[in-house]
Parts: sequence; structure tokens; C-alpha cells
Amino acid sequence: MINNKAIVNARLLLAALWAGSVWAVSYLAAPSAFSVLGSTQAGDVVAVMLTRSAWLAIVLAVLLAPLVARAPDLDARRRRWLFGLIAAMLACSLGVYLGLQPAMAAIRAAAGPAGVRASPQYGTFMALHGASQVLYLLESILGALLVVKSR
Repeated sequence: MINNKAIVNARLLLAALWAGSVWAVSYLAAPSAFSVLGSTQAGDVVAVMLTRSAWLAIVLAVLLAPLVARAPDLDARRRRWLFGLIAAMLACSLGVYLGLQPAMAAIRAAAGPAGVRASPQYGTFMALHGASQVLYLLESILGALLVVKSR
């Protein structure tokens, strides 16, 4: 049988992995890709990273939820907080993955070889990109709260 300390440690480790992955992709990998690659190629690389990040979020939410549900060290209020944070982080990730990314990809595909900047839909693309950045910022903040509240 798994002891209480192992459950707490696993919960903290998964929360840190989730928050860390969001921070690494959003603030290190994506900007780095755009600094060394052309915009089209960087966009392709970042799209793959964001897809993998979304799948990781799904897996981590599925793993974290039962740890929170069965945690003997959590009172009802803290348990609700953690469930809320998990749900909100997953909603941010899925909002980008299922909503914004496909719309941005369609604009990129329609732009063709001239690129998005030459497209008449550039303004829409930038609005979607801005919404994506806001959701990742929100997920980053929620991730920090998840780590702190998971201890």
C-alpha cells in the first residue's frame, strides 16, 4: 500500500512537472525557436511542442485528479482548490490546442508560401496569437498555484 508521504510527493512532482513544462515551452523553447529559425519553420516547431504540451496536460490531469481525490492530507476546501486549479489549467491548454491552434494553422495554410504576415488575415492571426499567449500566461500562474497548493 502507498503511504501518505508518497501520495503527497507524487502530487507535488506531477504539479511541478506540469507547471515546469508550461514554463519551459512558453518562455524558453518557443521564443528560442523564433529567434533562430524562420517564422514559418519556427511556427511549425512550436505547433508540435504545443500539441505535445496539450497531451502532457491531459495525462497529468488524469494522474493528478485521483491523487487529489484520495489524498488523506487534504481537507475538503483544499481538495476543491486543487481540483479547480487542475480543471482551469486543463481548460487553458485545451482551449489553445482545440480552439486557437487549429484556427491559426488554417490561416497559416491559407497564407501559402508568402507567409502569414503577407496575408489579409494577419490581424486575425495576431489576435488569436495574443489570446493564446494570455491563456499560457494564465496557465503559468495557475501552475505556480498548483505547485504551492500541492504541498
